[in-house]
Amino acid sequence: MSAEFPVARPRRLRRTVPLRRMVAGTRLHPAELILPMFVKEGIAEPAPVGSMPGVVQHTRESLRKAAHEAAEAGVGGVILFGIPAVKDGRGSGADDPEGIVQLALADLRADLGDDLVVMADTCLDEYTDHGHCGILTESGEVDNDLTLERYAAAAVAQARAGAQVIAPSGMMDGQVGAIRTALDADGHAEIPILGYSVKYASAFYGPFRDAAECAPQFGDRSAYQQDPAGPIGEALREVRLDLAEGADAVMVKPAMAYLDIIHQVRELVDVPVAAYQVSGEYAMVEAAAANGWIDRDRVIMESLIAIRRAGADMILTYWATEVARRLG
Repeated sequence: MSAEFPVARPRRLRRTVPLRRMVAGTRLHPAELILPMFVKEGIAEPAPVGSMPGVVQHTRESLRKAAHEAAEAGVGGVILFGIPAVKDGRGSGADDPEGIVQLALADLRADLGDDLVVMADTCLDEYTDHGHCGILTESGEVDNDLTLERYAAAAVAQARAGAQVIAPSGMMDGQVGAIRTALDADGHAEIPILGYSVKYASAFYGPFRDAAECAPQFGDRSAYQQDPAGPIGEALREVRLDLAEGADAVMVKPAMAYLDIIHQVRELVDVPVAAYQVSGEYAMVEAAAANGWIDRDRVIMESLIAIRRAGADMILTYWATEVARRLG
């Protein structure tokens, strides 16, 4: 063997922590993380979510405390999901000025000002007694256009309450355009829209539906959320449509099973791209870690790095505050 062999030694730049850190090609920053939070009407104490260890349904007061902690850790934003005391067929709590999310939004804006970005999920599944993301016809199908009217009303109510970003997640055709028109007409032209542009009909959402108390009879959402086996072109078309309707940023959901889609979207657009590390991703890691099967902290960081490397500029993750502290 020649004394000159091997000339290339990639291991040279991996030998120490400072070397690896210096040449890292993918970095996480706390400001890129968004914490999803659940707030429930009518409870006196935070209620643990059984399928999501460490996650709770907040009271208004515990939500304020957790949001302060997120801001102090450097988290970029929070996104609120509400659980009303009463649900009905039209999701009345979604646009009620005294609804739980509207009250919580006002709390956080009064407490935190612009210390972090306060976002609102705009959908109906947390508010309807049937658990679907929209208004149902007599035959049980989701009526796209009637649902748009409800989304527009909810977005306006959230903006009036103090939401700094509106994030429609229902996957109705035309939802971004309907919300943009309504916000502008109500004097909220400055409020950006983060479109859930690519949202798959995924089995990874199971624990979220536990946390949000979505009605168990909601049925199959494949008629409006995207098919996991669908063509990539369909996902990119959804993104283009949302941008044409006025979306200021776009999202891919879930994250880990769709890293290829995140990458394709990042290549397509010149707006920020978000990815949602959803409840099932969180629950699987926590469950495996509780059984001693994986190194929890390393898996959390590795999963977030993968999402960031695929092209996400922002990551919605239930570990946002914990990871921000670790990065800080």
